[in-house]
Amino acid sequence: QVQLVESGGGLVQPGGSLRLSCAVSGSISSVSDMGWYRQAPGKQRELVAAITTSGSTNYADSVKGRFTISRDNARNTVYLQMNSLKPEDTAVYYCNADVKVFKYYRPYWGQGTQVTVSS
Repeated sequence: QVQLVESGGGLVQPGGSLRLSCAVSGSISSVSDMGWYRQAPGKQRELVAAITTSGSTNYADSVKGRFTISRDNARNTVYLQMNSLKPEDTAVYYCNADVKVFKYYRPYWGQGTQVTVSS
């Protein structure tokens, strides 16, 4: 069994900050690419940020300069530091990771954590 456990969501005022965490656990051999997605009500799920094992990153244009993705390979954990939050950042944020179980990598998802930006 592979689990992705997210934490760190909540309610924050515009301009505030939050830090999301996602830890991968279970019977895994290794973890490859990791990332964060979000889904707002009535909208499709979209990529927010992604990071490779070597630390190369990719961001959605809407969060560049405000969000930072990082990872701790030893702990199979990925983080998303979100600064200068805007109301349009309100969404359920999902962690995603490519996890090797036995021979093959496959994508796994966390349960989602709500981020609400409102005054």
